[in-house]
Amino acid sequence: MATAQPQPSFYKPNEYLELERNADFKSEYCDGIIYAMSGGSPRHSEIAANVIVALGSQLRGSPCHVYSSDLKVATDPHGPYAYPDLSIVCGELSFLGDHNDVIINPTVLVEVLSPSTEAYDRGRKFARYQRMESLADYILVAQDEPRVEHFTRQEHGQWLMSSAEGLDASLTIASIDCVLRLSEVYDKVRFEEPPAQETEDRTQNSADAR
Repeated sequence: MATAQPQPSFYKPNEYLELERNADFKSEYCDGIIYAMSGGSPRHSEIAANVIVALGSQLRGSPCHVYSSDLKVATDPHGPYAYPDLSIVCGELSFLGDHNDVIINPTVLVEVLSPSTEAYDRGRKFARYQRMESLADYILVAQDEPRVEHFTRQEHGQWLMSSAEGLDASLTIASIDCVLRLSEVYDKVRFEEPPAQETEDRTQNSADAR
């Protein structure tokens, strides 16, 4: 998720939707607060695009459709209203209201984590997302290292968390019969090199261990 900045006023859901439909920029909404979204970093955009390509190519010819962060999602009329980095809907879209601009039936949601929104994506937002009966998988993608966390809905409303780490790793998304390979998620993404002193310490520790 790209960085969202809260606006201090309290709004009702219908007031937010009216403002949003006439705005020149995207905003999210939760518990009466509107969060104006700023643009994501180049790395954020690159990773999100890679995930769209990786899953979209596997879903060609299937009843499932991949949507970018331009598609708004809501759990119910009271919100929250959000723009996930990627949404997958299998079958026909179900809309909230008559404007056909907010969907309520995603099968898979993906968020690329940002420092300013990670706690929200993991916490309150995910708790609300769980209300959607259609949602089978929630996936969080790190920016600073090759790591993907996968939350899968179980029976009785429980969620199972698993993770994949390293460019050789992958995870299976059974609900859409896809495999997400981290080598594709992080294709052409450059990670920061560790500080020189840290590299020297690791080298020394390795030598001492011999």
